[in-house]
Amino acid sequence: MLNTVENGQATDIPDLLIAHGLFGSARNWGVLSKRLSTSRRVVAVDMRNHGLSPWFDTQSYPDMADDLAAVIEKPMDVIGHSMGGKAAMVLALKYPHKINRLVVADIAPVTYSHTQMGPIKAMKRVDLANVASRSEAGAQLTGLESGVDTFLLQSLDLKEKRWRLNLDVLAAEMDKIIGFPQVTGQFDGPTLFLSGGDSDYVQPAHRARIKSLFPNAKFAKIPGAGHWLHAEKPRAFEATVRSFLT
Repeated sequence: MLNTVENGQATDIPDLLIAHGLFGSARNWGVLSKRLSTSRRVVAVDMRNHGLSPWFDTQSYPDMADDLAAVIEKPMDVIGHSMGGKAAMVLALKYPHKINRLVVADIAPVTYSHTQMGPIKAMKRVDLANVASRSEAGAQLTGLESGVDTFLLQSLDLKEKRWRLNLDVLAAEMDKIIGFPQVTGQFDGPTLFLSGGDSDYVQPAHRARIKSLFPNAKFAKIPGAGHWLHAEKPRAFEATVRSFLT
């Protein structure tokens, strides 16, 4: 069972499940989870091979969807970002009865050409046995885009001298992570594809594929935000999500 972090109390409004992206954790969504929990129970998960959740030999989207399904006892609203967004889409297609409304944050049900091996290689280069602080570890995280080092350091267990990420499996399964499985069926429920205005992850060319799987999909953009739209524009993200879910 996935590790979960809960905020708020159950009400007559459906609970909300949040699935983070690659190299992330429930912790990354802490502030937004608390803000969204003013009227409902919010459950953020650590995905498999991330955070405090168990490590497995695979990182496939059907497996991640099954993990999420096991957390849902009665129908929930679901938000998924990036890798978590793909997992949430497969969850909706495999288990449509478990989802009321779906928000997919800055990702499409397609295979991307980029890879995320750079951060994995950077983390593996860190001499964890001889670092005494996060700043020392951060100084060794080289060759990354601005801000990525700070994000990755949130998954460093300094006391245990280890990453809370199964780097070997994430590397071995990278083709599956940047891809999208062959799936059938549709999710007819209300679905919002929410993208960063400055991001190119969800393109007009993807809309036909999205509509074939999610015929009631709507599209929205947050101006001035990139792929990490929930972190870059948290107030706008919260407001848009609240409006759609209610």
